[in-house]
Amino acid sequence: MRSSTVTCLKYHHGRNNKLMILSPSEIKAQLFASLQSIGSRKRILLIPPDFTRYHSYAGQLTEWVWEYYGDAIKDILPALGTHSGMTEAQIKKMFGAVPLSLFRVHDWRNDVVTIGEVPASFINEVTEGKLNSPWPVQVNRLLLEGDYDLILSIGQVVPHEVVGMANHNKNVFVGTGGPEGINKSHFVGAVYGMERMMGRASTPVRKIFDYGSDHFATDLPIYYLLTVVTDKGVSGLFSGFDKQCFLDASEMALEKNFIMLDNPIKKAVVFLDPEEFKSTWLGNKSIYRTRMAMADEGELIVLAPGLREFGEDKEIDRLIRKYGYNGTKTTLESVDQFEELKNNLSAAAHLIHGSSEGRFSIRYCPGKGEGMLSREEIESVGFLWGDLDAYLEEFNVSQLNQGYNQTPDGEDFYFIKNPALGLWSSKDRFTI
Repeated sequence: MRSSTVTCLKYHHGRNNKLMILSPSEIKAQLFASLQSIGSRKRILLIPPDFTRYHSYAGQLTEWVWEYYGDAIKDILPALGTHSGMTEAQIKKMFGAVPLSLFRVHDWRNDVVTIGEVPASFINEVTEGKLNSPWPVQVNRLLLEGDYDLILSIGQVVPHEVVGMANHNKNVFVGTGGPEGINKSHFVGAVYGMERMMGRASTPVRKIFDYGSDHFATDLPIYYLLTVVTDKGVSGLFSGFDKQCFLDASEMALEKNFIMLDNPIKKAVVFLDPEEFKSTWLGNKSIYRTRMAMADEGELIVLAPGLREFGEDKEIDRLIRKYGYNGTKTTLESVDQFEELKNNLSAAAHLIHGSSEGRFSIRYCPGKGEGMLSREEIESVGFLWGDLDAYLEEFNVSQLNQGYNQTPDGEDFYFIKNPALGLWSSKDRFTI
């Protein structure tokens, strides 16, 4: 059962501090204070993000939690969702000295149990009548069978395309969830409209997750450790058993990670770190996070030197190749027509998310060499292709500033170093 001794702890420098960046010693001290307030525990499961959230600072938090609890840490289950399992090299880079023997791999197709069902009537209500089917609350069976007296869910709160603001119970219900739960939650977000949700703490998908927590997960001793991170460092650490830590973190994330622009962007250049972004499943954050900022008939250039695949999951990769990023109308028609897409709604949702709906162009520039996506493959799913070497010569990312830059011939363009750390919008496209 959950402890009632801790509700929510939060740590940051205050809103009047312009830097608002915490030092490692400050973060570690507050983390240990939070853990001390929980009390003694004997069997602990950690659920950190995977390598695709390397910049969340969750890897360092996980290492410090292991340092604090020692042998009480029995298992570490990275919240893979549909992502590929972490390699040994990725684990060592992200989690430092934490023993490899503690890590488990979440198999989202086979390792899950359903602990409850959010009724169709509730889904219908929160989606304003757009969907009317129940949602299964699914988690990895380890959460139930491990006999844990503490489950620490660790991660970053940042604007998100599926749920509005990432993390909290999403880390559990999607990160350790199963096919039906992941598929349907992604589809809810896509059908309701990502531009109506990104940057908001209260959305239909979040309400569904909260229903699952409140009705079916109260016996799971889940304590949340949440960061707010910018490209300068960690701005805040929030923790607690309840939702308040998430709401506080979301408020700060909206302030720190949401960039509101006076005018739409005519040309954007986004760089995808090759260690972090190897698929369009992840790399399309370049599209999700900029779409509200892009001007009609604008140009989005995605520099993707590590791009090797479309989906992290083989079946999803196959579906992306078959159906392509062709917009909401075409995708929904395909869902109605083809059973394989109807049975993989997260893939369908991703196809919707990854299209500009014809409003602006998307040019992917993958790396060259064995295993990299080819021009033919890029163009087959509906994107424009660009020669990476040529575009890197034109846009030297090591010399660009985050934000507006100018080409030698005087053309303005907007550069984003890591799309996973923010959300961009012009003032005319976002209202709280």
